[in-house]
Parts: sequence; structure tokens; C-alpha cells
Amino acid sequence: MGCGSSQVSGGAGLSSFPVIKSQHSLVAKHVTKEKWDKLHEHKTATAGFTLAKAIACAVEFDNQHCGIYAGDWDSYKDFAEVFDPIIQEYHGISADAKHTSDMDFSKITGNVNPEAPVHSTRIRVGRSIDGFGLSPGITKEQRVGVEDLMKKAFGKFEGELAGEYFPLTGMDEAVRQQLVDDHFLFMSGDRNLQVAGMERDWPEGRGIFHNKEKTFLVWVNEEDQLRIISMEKKGDVLGVFKRLASGIEAVRNTVKEESGKDFMLDEKYGYVHSCPTNLGTGMRASVHIDLPGWTAHGVDKLKARCEELALQPRGTRGESGGQTGHTYDISNKHRLGYSEVQLVQTMINGVNKLYEEDVELQKKHNISA
Repeated sequence: MGCGSSQVSGGAGLSSFPVIKSQHSLVAKHVTKEKWDKLHEHKTATAGFTLAKAIACAVEFDNQHCGIYAGDWDSYKDFAEVFDPIIQEYHGISADAKHTSDMDFSKITGNVNPEAPVHSTRIRVGRSIDGFGLSPGITKEQRVGVEDLMKKAFGKFEGELAGEYFPLTGMDEAVRQQLVDDHFLFMSGDRNLQVAGMERDWPEGRGIFHNKEKTFLVWVNEEDQLRIISMEKKGDVLGVFKRLASGIEAVRNTVKEESGKDFMLDEKYGYVHSCPTNLGTGMRASVHIDLPGWTAHGVDKLKARCEELALQPRGTRGESGGQTGHTYDISNKHRLGYSEVQLVQTMINGVNKLYEEDVELQKKHNISA
């Protein structure tokens, strides 16, 4: 399971102030010796999580920007002296900020221009069920409990959302290969997730649900208890968001019926996720779009323009992958401090603006369509 599990098991062996290898991380800035001495012996009630476990990645690696994870909702409260300043600095919010969620798709105006060369649209959020630990701290029993609840919930999905759940444990090879081919399967072996404690007891309690059309997915017990994903070919962002909203509501209602439990929703930090960078909406709404004009104009200029539009461009091979040709993954930049409706609206408006400008830049750089 890598060095993460042995090094920070129960916080053992880390009673003295640790050497934080990620010297420029938010952990290095905000986990002072004074705070460490005050908090390091504390264990949270839900998952028995410790500050040593929370900062394991910043201690183990030298490349972390944030470097901290929560093992349960309690972590954000019990270690607030560490988490609060990190969250405020990362998200650029004030100490007294409150988060408002809004999934009402009827408030969105317009859609992505149907003439824009959009290959696909994908919107994902994370959700966590109250009473269970988050992935870095969740106990074996809690993880299986989340999966059992979700199996019951999936069985009640109807209409467009109806589909099948595929547990990772004992997965048939043909099923596994199909999920790989569809780019749906999540794998073990990520060093960050291992050191953070998220791959303990792999693959038990984990799995993937998708509907018949493969436009609605739920990942169970990966980095978050639930990753809920809506996606389809082309650029109907409004339709994808609408399906996501109805899917989230279906999950919430069935979980409530089965267990009386609700999603963890913090009035300050919105929907609770294991990684503080995902707090708030936990939402990433993205399109894959061809921007040949911007490519000719300069990728650095595209990045600067996206910043102005509150968007984030990536190459289509993911965050660290190089941009391939002139197809980009364009998504909302913010997570916390804005509602889901605001972020989707910002993405739609921004993508339309980039496309409009791209047409002009193609003319300027003599690119024939």
C-alpha cells in the first residue's frame, strides 16, 4: 500500500513536529509547530483521524500545492485552526464567508452555441453521506456501508437514470475491459491517494454505476464517497446539467429513504469533500472544444484569456498532459463561493466568447476552416 499507510498509521511515530517536504505548500505555511503541538494528539470521533494523517502528502512529497486531506467532516471542525486559513487562502474567500448551493437549471440562460466545435461535455460533483468517514479516513465497515446504501439507491433509479452497478471486487474481465474502453474505470496505484490513505482495503467497497446510455455515472468510494458525473457527446451543457441535477436528487432521496441520512452540507464550506480544493460545489463543468485560432495566437494568451473569463484550460489528456493539436478541455475555475448555476452559466458564456474570438483569430492568422 505504499509508505503512506505505514508511516502515518494512527499518527504513530509523528509525535514530534514533522519535516514538511513540500516547503512551498499551504500546509508548510499554516501548520506551525504551535498548532502541531496543540492538535497532533487529537483523534476525530467519526474516523479516528489525526493531523498527521491529514498532512501525510505534504510530509511525504515535495510537490504539493495544498497538501492536506480531511478524513471525515469532524476533521474540518476539529483541526479548523489549520484547515480554515488553508481553505480561505486557496479559494480566496473571507473568514466569515458562507456558501450557497443552487442546482436549479431553469435559472440558466442560453446554451453553448451549436456551431461551436465541441466534442463532448462533462459535469461532475462530489457528495458525501453524513455519518460515514471521508475516503482518507473512512473505516472498512463505513466504506462497505456506503456501498451497500448506494446499491439500494441504484436499484431504485428509473427512466433515463436506470442502469447497473459494477463492483470492483470480483469484476469480470470482459466488464473490466469495457469500462476501461469507455474511460469509466478508476484504478489503484496513484501515489498521492495511497499516501493519503485512500487506497486502504483496495478494491473492497468500491465500484462504478452507469445508466444504459452511459451518460450518467457514479463512482463509489474513490477520492470521494461519491463522484456523480453527467456527460454526453457535443455541447448541450444545459441538458448535461439538467441530468446531473436530477441524478443528484435521485441519489439524495433514495439514500434518505434507506438510511435517514443526508449529504454533508456545511453552511460555510458547502458540500464536504476529502480535498479542501473541492469544497463548495465540488463541481467541474467542462467541454472539449477545438480552438485553432487561439492555438495559432498562442497558448499562453489563451490561458490569460481564460483567467479573465474565470475558466481553466487544460490539454485534453488531463491536468498535466500536454495539449494535443488544438483541442482543449475548458472548465470553470472556481468551486467555492459561487453556486452551481453561477459556475455553469460562467462556463457557457465563457466558451461562447472563446469560440466567437477563435473565429476572428482564425481570420487574423489565415486559418481555413
